[in-house]
Amino acid sequence: MGLAEDPNKAVPIPKKLGMEVESNGREQGKKIVRKPYVVNEMEYEASLPEKKSNTLSRDLIDYVRYMIQNHGENYKEMARDEKNYYQDTPKQIKRKINVYKNFYPDEYKDFIASLKQEKMDVQ
Repeated sequence: MGLAEDPNKAVPIPKKLGMEVESNGREQGKKIVRKPYVVNEMEYEASLPEKKSNTLSRDLIDYVRYMIQNHGENYKEMARDEKNYYQDTPKQIKRKINVYKNFYPDEYKDFIASLKQEKMDVQ
C-alpha cells in the first residue's frame, strides 16, 4: 500500500447497500429497515431495566466467615492465618469484611449472633 498523503482518498470507504436513503425531498436521511422485528426486539431489550448483580463470590463469603469465626476482630491475626492464601494485609481483610457487611447486612448480623450464642453455650 505504501504512504499516502490523504488516507481517505487512497482507500475510499465503499457505500453499503443496506443503508439506502429514500430520494423524496421531505424524508431525506431516513433509512430503509428491512427487518423491523429485529429493531423492535432490540429496542425492547434496551428499555428493560438492568439486573442488579450485587453479589460476592462464595469463596469470599466463606473466607470472611472463617476469619471472623476464628479471629473475631483481630485483623493482624487474620493476616497471619494459614488460610490467608492471597497474603492480604490487615487493612485488605478489614475492607473485605466491610464489603461483606454492606452486601449482606442481615446475614452478617445473624452470623455474629450465632457466634455469640456459641460462646455462651461453651461457657
